[in-house]
Amino acid sequence: MLNEGKIKVQICLGTTCFVMGASKLQDLERMLPPEWKDKVDISAQTCLGMCQNPDSGFIKAPFVKINDEMIGEASVEKVIDKLKELIVV
Repeated sequence: MLNEGKIKVQICLGTTCFVMGASKLQDLERMLPPEWKDKVDISAQTCLGMCQNPDSGFIKAPFVKINDEMIGEASVEKVIDKLKELIVV
């Protein structure tokens, strides 16, 4: 269950996303700095539905949703960079 105040990170592990690199995103939690672990809730999703969304043509798989923002062409580095913007240390 998601705790209040945590940043919600959803990793799409649908077939397209998995093939396009989401498999590497499964290591995200292990790569977070220890002081962030209680501030971030990471979950794997079967599909975030972006491949079927005609409005998502400007971004490509793999997809990660951070709170309400969709990140396309996601990588561990890209997600960590976004988390740096959101986490007040």
